[in-house]
Amino acid sequence: MPPKKAVVQEKVLLGRPGNNLKSGIVGLANVGKSTLFQAITKSSLGNPANFPYATIDPEESRVIVPDDRFDWLCDQYKPKSRVPANLTIYDIAGLTRGASTGAGLGNAFLSHIRAVDAIFQVVRCFDDAEIIHVEGDVDPVRDLNIISEELRVKDIEFTEKALDALGKQTRRGGQSLEMKKLREEEATVQKVLDHLKDGKDVRKNDWTPKEVEVINTLQLLTAKPVVYLVNLSEKDYVRQKNKYLPKVFEWIKENSPGDSLIPISVCFEERLTRFETDEEAAEECKKLGTKSALPKVITIMRQVLNLASFFTTGTDEVRQWTIRKGVKAPGAAGVIHTDFEKTFIQAIAYNYSTLKELGDEAAVKAAGKVMTKGKEYVVEDGDILLIKAGAARG
Repeated sequence: MPPKKAVVQEKVLLGRPGNNLKSGIVGLANVGKSTLFQAITKSSLGNPANFPYATIDPEESRVIVPDDRFDWLCDQYKPKSRVPANLTIYDIAGLTRGASTGAGLGNAFLSHIRAVDAIFQVVRCFDDAEIIHVEGDVDPVRDLNIISEELRVKDIEFTEKALDALGKQTRRGGQSLEMKKLREEEATVQKVLDHLKDGKDVRKNDWTPKEVEVINTLQLLTAKPVVYLVNLSEKDYVRQKNKYLPKVFEWIKENSPGDSLIPISVCFEERLTRFETDEEAAEECKKLGTKSALPKVITIMRQVLNLASFFTTGTDEVRQWTIRKGVKAPGAAGVIHTDFEKTFIQAIAYNYSTLKELGDEAAVKAAGKVMTKGKEYVVEDGDILLIKAGAARG
């Protein structure tokens, strides 16, 4: 008898499903969040004010995802329309010590953080007498601890409420399937609560797919992926040295192992946006022997959100579409149009890397590299797809 195939359990990701995900810029007051938001979105919200709570409502903007593959495809096809991928970013008002208990604008901030899928955490590592620090002095490790603690305290509160609600249901007793499911949920929520009370973030644990499904209903703040942006003075950024950096690096290694740390100078990025053209900004970077950190910031955030791209190409339009990694062909078709997911027939697929290597579509076809894929095909990052779908039922 042939050996039984091992059942591969599909990994369930923490967070909302879907590809239209949002990132929020988070940090204490006056660490450079709004200035970063302006620089990263090339938008102006007026001068960021030099006092806490200058940002009350989260500002939202979409930023273009820098991608050499998209640029190359546009050069090849010279299409009438070019649609790059984008990432939605929110500027969230500054957190303060005690936010979890409603201090400052605490509860509003934390609900805004709940609404995003990943966090850019800005940590101030520059001294500037002009810009007051909400805690009185610059101490990035203290700031990291404050934010970490505030988010965890709020998660404990959410989890205790959920546990209480589940407890009321399970106390009714009984052996039904629904009761069994409720007890399992209760056990998972209790496990999450114990994890949080141990001083650990939810994203830092190996949860089972079943547990992840329960955790995702709680929308916990510490379950969201984090990219740490260490805000340096321009001088420190250019020379890539800063007295606080080693301490921040150590804190992340100890408290958030595996999370990305990106040094950035928000004042430098803001200065680059004042140049008339991208060429002038690039010239300034060349002169200083450095480059903007923003493309890396956007690219890393996309990776952290488990997002990938596929392309549709032609002389009319080259478009970069955003999908979650691991999505099958009908799911990718649904990103183009919801009807296409239901009426999906097949996808004609080849990868960007093959096209670039061979030069053009005709060469890819001649080399037998154009594949016809069905419903089970998992779309790869960089695939170029032509979707065939039936007519939608009216």
